[in-house]
Amino acid sequence: MMNRVAVSGSTGRLGRLVCEVVEQHPDFELVARLRSTSDPDEGADADILIDVSRPDASPGIVDRALSRGQQVIIGTSGWSAHLLDALATKLESTPERGIIVVPNFSLGSVLGTALARIAAPYFDAVEVIEAHHPGKVDSPSGTAVRTAELMAEARGGRPVDAPFAEQPARGELIEGIPVHSLRLAGVVAKQEVRFGGPGEVLTVTHDTHSNEAYRAGVRAALEAVVSARGLTVGLDALLGLGGIAGDGGAR
Repeated sequence: MMNRVAVSGSTGRLGRLVCEVVEQHPDFELVARLRSTSDPDEGADADILIDVSRPDASPGIVDRALSRGQQVIIGTSGWSAHLLDALATKLESTPERGIIVVPNFSLGSVLGTALARIAAPYFDAVEVIEAHHPGKVDSPSGTAVRTAELMAEARGGRPVDAPFAEQPARGELIEGIPVHSLRLAGVVAKQEVRFGGPGEVLTVTHDTHSNEAYRAGVRAALEAVVSARGLTVGLDALLGLGGIAGDGGAR
């Protein structure tokens, strides 16, 4: 039986790609392309809701999908650890439902975060620099937030050496790690994690040159969400990288 899919945020860069992936998959049918002006009841008959909308709209969209009994993929930024914990608690009352949250659909990005997590305990100084196209409304990116959270977890509570962190130019502190955001024409997405130690600097860099980088990850999440239960955070959990990247599994 075909799985019916609605895509929220369908007119955005990622939304258009998601719609293509759904339409090209033999086991799924795209039944609704949702945008900010869509009627709230549009797409209510879908089995799966993929949300790649805006951070301010995403929680309401996800709540509505859960109330309809839909499986959900969240590709929208802004879902902090606090919001994810609340979402996991909400899912406890509906154990037959599943949500997959994907901060970044790129395989290279997921591996970059995994490598950063491995390196994090070995350096006192850690900073993140992320750059995206000018149309990205949220800063820092969901990928940068997730990377900082996983690195802080890997450090076991040991603080990062971040002098003068109270100065605005030093970036926003995420779990004690400075994160700097750039929004530039000509950029799709880029993240650097820099580790400083005596006499050396290690940099883990990932560049996204086009939205094609997200296609395989979107397909993996789409196939996995059909049988998902509870809350799964991170593409790494779907790719068998959970042991490397840390707590990316069901919550």
